[in-house]
Amino acid sequence: MTSNAPPWPRKTRELHNHHFDSTISNDFRFRPDDIVIGTYAKSGTTWMQQIVGQLIFAGAEDVNVPELSPWLDLRVPPKEETLPAVEAQTHRRFLKTHLPVDALVFSPEAKYIYVGRDGRDVVWSMYNHHARANVEWYRALNEAPGRVGEAIAPPPASIRQYFHDWLDRDGHPFWPFWENIRSWWEVRNLPNVLLVHYADLKADMPGEIARIAELLGTAVEPGRWPAILDHCSFDYMKRNAARSAPLGGILWDGGAETFIYKGTNGRWRDVLSADESEEYERMANEALGYEAAYWLANGMRADRRQVA
Repeated sequence: MTSNAPPWPRKTRELHNHHFDSTISNDFRFRPDDIVIGTYAKSGTTWMQQIVGQLIFAGAEDVNVPELSPWLDLRVPPKEETLPAVEAQTHRRFLKTHLPVDALVFSPEAKYIYVGRDGRDVVWSMYNHHARANVEWYRALNEAPGRVGEAIAPPPASIRQYFHDWLDRDGHPFWPFWENIRSWWEVRNLPNVLLVHYADLKADMPGEIARIAELLGTAVEPGRWPAILDHCSFDYMKRNAARSAPLGGILWDGGAETFIYKGTNGRWRDVLSADESEEYERMANEALGYEAAYWLANGMRADRRQVA
């Protein structure tokens, strides 16, 4: 007898570095209504956490995303502290991960939202995140018990050099980029997975939030939509950055307002040459295939893309 069940992903490896301890997913106990928000860092993770938090709590004013939606595979704090804290949560849980699918324990019952963003925009956002990190950020990551691999160091002064280091060394000094995108693209047709693009969120946030609510099965009273949309806007998140940034932003010079920075795309256009940009696009096509590379660069609504 042939089963019609989809081929659910299976974990095949562990990932460790100055940020990751993927072994935590081996001991995590899923609940049927869990939500997992996946991204490759600086792709709209906090924005999606805000959106999901607003859907769960019906547009409440005081949703503290970092407390309610932990980064499960971050090795700080260690999993011995993280797992009991997450197990104690009584609300519908919405967790964050930056792991590729094959380094996760995947639940057929949980809902997965993956946010993609053009890698060039990722690097520009990541550079601000990295360059503004303070001594406590480096200490927390590099002195974490059990850290695997080399320490993370301050970035170069040149953002162009930063881009080339990231591109030539596939995600350096964070973690590989192409495998992360590819792994989530490959599971996009599973019934509990939704791919969302950063540019589509900017072009039509209400429409994208409606798609997310449908995946999650979240019934929103019509009168709560204005509050949800307002609280998911960049202006609102910037004004209330301390409720969005981890630890209220104390790990970055300038505080939470540095963590919630510009939220814009296309800043690389004023720095990269046509040849440099074409090299990135060539590598994207080779690593992902044309369809996935096109989605990564443009989203599903390329005709409505807003470039700031």
